[in-house]
Amino acid sequence: MVADASRRAGARPRTASRVAAVQALFQGEQAEESLEIVIDQFLRHRLPTAGQAEAAEAPADAYEAGRVPAAEARLFARIVRDAARDQEKIDGMLIEILPQDWPLARLDPVLRALLRASGAELAMPDGPPARVIINEYLDVAHGFFSGEEPRLANGVLNRLARTLRAAEFTPE
Repeated sequence: MVADASRRAGARPRTASRVAAVQALFQGEQAEESLEIVIDQFLRHRLPTAGQAEAAEAPADAYEAGRVPAAEARLFARIVRDAARDQEKIDGMLIEILPQDWPLARLDPVLRALLRASGAELAMPDGPPARVIINEYLDVAHGFFSGEEPRLANGVLNRLARTLRAAEFTPE
């Protein structure tokens, strides 16, 4: 599934950055590693270096090897750091949004990482419009999941966006 998510990012650097952020948040939680260590690992081994060729020229098996050749390192690191810094706040909002019989801890860990990453990006005052963020993370969700998870993500992201970016949804 990771390769499917990465392939969906294609040559779209910002989408690839979001895929890498979800992967890093998942790795940090599963391995119980500091996210700064995970960010460093991704920057050194999985994301493109400054002199690397464009994603279109990346080897076809790069994604299968765990690399995300098109990702923007700066956006990736910002999403992961913001998600880590604001995790308690984001988790609190997610807990309020999720049905009581579906607690945050019960979610698939990749879906949980995706919701935390998207929550961090929605909280960025200088980020792209909320609808763009929602669409991007839905693309990422479809890359990781083939079941009902993207639908759940869509509902949660819409409510989260309306909480964090209410002004973007206010009728004029």
